[in-house]
Amino acid sequence: MDVDFSEVIARINETAGFSYGEQYDIVSKVAYLLGVNKRIFENDHEPPKMEVFKKLELDKRARIVRNLCLLRNQLEHNFLKVCQGIQQEGRSILGMPEYMSIDAMQTLSDDGIDIYAHLKEPTPYLANLNMNIKNRINNCRDLFPQWINWDYLSEIFIMPDGLSEEGQKKAAAFFYENMTYYPYGQYLNWPAQEEGNILLNDKKFVSLLYRWNSDEFQNLSLVSDVSDKTKANIYTFIENSDKCVFIVDCENSDPYSLCAAIRNLEPERLEKIEKIILFDDVHAASAWELLGSYISIPVEYIMIERLKDNKSLADVKVTARTCKEFYSNNVDSFVLVSSDSDYWGLMEELPQAKFLVMVEHDKCSFALKDKLMKNDIFYCYIDSFYAGGAEDIKNDAIQKELARSIKASLELNLNTMMRDVLYRTRISMTDEEISSFIKRKVKNHLEIEVDENGDVELSYRVRK
Repeated sequence: MDVDFSEVIARINETAGFSYGEQYDIVSKVAYLLGVNKRIFENDHEPPKMEVFKKLELDKRARIVRNLCLLRNQLEHNFLKVCQGIQQEGRSILGMPEYMSIDAMQTLSDDGIDIYAHLKEPTPYLANLNMNIKNRINNCRDLFPQWINWDYLSEIFIMPDGLSEEGQKKAAAFFYENMTYYPYGQYLNWPAQEEGNILLNDKKFVSLLYRWNSDEFQNLSLVSDVSDKTKANIYTFIENSDKCVFIVDCENSDPYSLCAAIRNLEPERLEKIEKIILFDDVHAASAWELLGSYISIPVEYIMIERLKDNKSLADVKVTARTCKEFYSNNVDSFVLVSSDSDYWGLMEELPQAKFLVMVEHDKCSFALKDKLMKNDIFYCYIDSFYAGGAEDIKNDAIQKELARSIKASLELNLNTMMRDVLYRTRISMTDEEISSFIKRKVKNHLEIEVDENGDVELSYRVRK
């Protein structure tokens, strides 16, 4: 039998959702800081989003950098006209609203930045702009996710050798020569070349940013989302169900990917989901117990004990509970979150139930995907959803585990230590005196130091 491989590939791509929805969070923030005109944000057909503009307008750190970059860009575009106005017409930079934004200058002044005061020449004015941008861009680091390389990103705002006239002239010459390549005509420090709009979406911009630094950005789920078609298939599956339940094998799934996936779906389209049942295991990620705090769907959390340390009971528990939900609780549709191919046996033995399967790229075998496709069971990659929606649960999971680890590593009891100290010093104190001594002399004298290797030292500083 002849096989049309193009049709097979097309179906695989359609099923797996290989076309991605775009994300615009990073490019919107970069566009704002670079000073891109507000009308670009207001245009629904342009990538930068107005909601990001409005949010950053309330942030003094971002507002300062934006106005500095905006003025620098205007000066680069109008340098000769500004020079002529100053040298031949006796005008000041403050009196050239057609070339230099008075609103930007006034906003900077209101924010405590008076870089234009008493300057009579554009060259030192540009040096002051460059100096302030260089000194203040790090204030905006927290506006971007932790995973992005800040050294790469911050450099695009800094004019190379921008405090010297030679560096300014070199940057200007390169800017004028390649101006058509610069996004929205905004100055930035990059190897300007034909790339289309580098602020088209997060995926394109971040990939280029890393390439400019002889690096490669690989985690595309951080800058893109699954296709609208994939989401539509999920919505249709849920809408066509009478009762729908998520079944999650935590040992074979990622809590951050699931959290991001759910939060990137429209909440009103998920209302028919009765609950999410988590089958957790001691060897699974500890963040599963946090999931219920980050989504609006009810979560039932089941911790599975092991009879043997090397043998998980998750697949048995998942199978038994799925059958119970189907036969006893009239659940007809299941979103199975697992990359374990063993669950094909469960799906095969419940032909009356409807399944949608969420898997991970690196964990799911081709054999399982082939079986699902041949039996018209839709599957999607859970780690292809926009992962930016899980930053907060990741941070909380780290802090929670760090608190546990620190507590376990520092099992100290000051009362016990004091009694040991008193025994060795042959000094007598009552329990009340010990408690008072700890409050007055110990608590405020304990210091924690962390060296550059991460080693922690807890010390007691004797103060006289």
